[in-house]
Amino acid sequence: MDVPSALSQLDAAVAGKTLTPSAAANIRQWLTQPRYAEYAPQVAEHIAAGKWKELDDVFWTVIPFGTGGRRGRMYPIGCNAINDRTIGESAQGLAEYVKTEGARPHHSPLTTHHSLSCAIAYDTRHNSRRFAELCAEVMVANGFRVYFLGSYRSTPQLSFLVRHKGCACGIMVTASHNPPSDNAVKVYWSTGGQVVPPHDAGIVERVMQVHQIKRADFEEAVKAGQIELCHHEIDVDFGYKVIEQGFPGPRKLKIIYSPLHGVGEFAAVPALENDGFADIEIFAPHGVADGDFPNVPGHVANPENPAVFDAIIERAKEVQADLILATDPDCDRMGCAAPKTKNPAGDWGPFTGNQLSALLADFVCEQRKKTGRLTKESFLVTTLVTTPMIRRIGDSYGIRTLDQLHVGFKWIAQQVDVAGPENFVFGTEESHGFMIGQYVRDKDGAAACMLMAELAAAVKATGKTLFDRLESLYWQHGYHGERQVSIFMTGSAGMARMQSLMQKLRTSPPNSLGGIPVRQVRDYLSSTQWQVEGPPTVEPIGRLTPPARLNAPRGDMVILDLAEEGHYVAIRPSGTEPKVKFYLFTFVPAEQLHLLAAARQEMNGRLDAIEADLRKLAEAV
Repeated sequence: MDVPSALSQLDAAVAGKTLTPSAAANIRQWLTQPRYAEYAPQVAEHIAAGKWKELDDVFWTVIPFGTGGRRGRMYPIGCNAINDRTIGESAQGLAEYVKTEGARPHHSPLTTHHSLSCAIAYDTRHNSRRFAELCAEVMVANGFRVYFLGSYRSTPQLSFLVRHKGCACGIMVTASHNPPSDNAVKVYWSTGGQVVPPHDAGIVERVMQVHQIKRADFEEAVKAGQIELCHHEIDVDFGYKVIEQGFPGPRKLKIIYSPLHGVGEFAAVPALENDGFADIEIFAPHGVADGDFPNVPGHVANPENPAVFDAIIERAKEVQADLILATDPDCDRMGCAAPKTKNPAGDWGPFTGNQLSALLADFVCEQRKKTGRLTKESFLVTTLVTTPMIRRIGDSYGIRTLDQLHVGFKWIAQQVDVAGPENFVFGTEESHGFMIGQYVRDKDGAAACMLMAELAAAVKATGKTLFDRLESLYWQHGYHGERQVSIFMTGSAGMARMQSLMQKLRTSPPNSLGGIPVRQVRDYLSSTQWQVEGPPTVEPIGRLTPPARLNAPRGDMVILDLAEEGHYVAIRPSGTEPKVKFYLFTFVPAEQLHLLAAARQEMNGRLDAIEADLRKLAEAV
């Protein structure tokens, strides 16, 4: 099909409402602009075949930078898909911005600085190696020296590499725990953390202006020393830094570990072994590196999903294991399951991200207090949607908790440097992210596995279980009943629904949730909050006090505070997937606790009722 005919069919598709105008506008550019010339024949073929849905999905918008970079479904064409063009222009835009900005490398006393250098790594996903080599070729062609992890390696190893080699930036090719159809680039700054303002906006601006993507030849660049393959060196140096974060104590523990078909065997397993844990079994059905993630429920390798642990728990019962650990494909998130009693053949259960955050924050504080490494300047870091038990734990140890941060570990990493790295104790978020030490500026599943194993061995040595330990925290700090709910809204129609939902929450929020009145609205986009006056009515909230300034960073999130202490709901669009996320919080103060089982049952009932109302709210838009 020639271009004029294709353009004519585009106009007809828009008129017939089989294609959105925004998609048509982007397709027109790919058909007519020289920079997209190599893709124009494929675009025309799709038009000739009448693949309007496919075209609308991959062209209706330009794939954005979310909380961790550019992430989405892989498709050979389209500005709203991950492909050679969108990956290449991302690397080109990054290179141009760094050269203009003049990023200052993090000081590393171990290496000679290359002021114009980039670290690159990739995981086990389909096309990850190809995209990583493409990024390396682009960076070399733009004058960068590239440090390349030449085999599957973890995201925290990439963060470490940036800091270790004093690089100006870094690129990690991974879609983390997304479905097999997806891939992504995570972009890192010279600190080893993911890019934050103003650099994120500056990079995006450059990416959108890319016309020519410069490329070198990968193999020739390796031979010329412009690309240095350094995964073996980094394995050793990274491993030393991880075990430096550990604490002395018992190591008698039988562990089953699942890499969920990802890279964890190169990061988490060495960390456990070097820390003294000798009895480790890699769960065989998940042990093979495979971007299709077979043997995992729904082929989604996410340790946040309790169903991931079902098959592993059956194996754990067979071999009388003490602990199950799992990491996502790029090994930056950790999940855990354990026996509910002292009998490994009995009932097991997984922990939520909030529960793991509380357990590990308390463990790290306890261990540091024993060695006199906690002061009034020490601090924990977490986010607005992570369990408030973190702050209560910090208060109990007499240290600060910095928790007014939005979702995304980049904000935690940034806060560490702002508040003073020398006083940093532990960083955590509800989506199974955990960070300790100074060797990285991102969450690390390897260190989290090591710390979790140390805690499990310590409580086992006292005749207790990890669930006993969690209950002791509830008795001390109150029962925290929490839940996450995600509702997918895909494509251009889904984006419109998400925007409509967020606007409705800001302008006419519900008067109650789960039968509990809404008493305050916090809008982080406008940085304002309102107190609700008087009793609730059957209508949406109408009478509000004048808005007050909200002392927190801006972000696309609304929090509805309910009339019961510690009860609130946070709502935000995901920055990495086409869905809206609801974070539900309930609370029973420690002084009101009589029976944990009764409190758990009552809070679960409240969570059920709140969730039902939220689903109705989402369905109505």
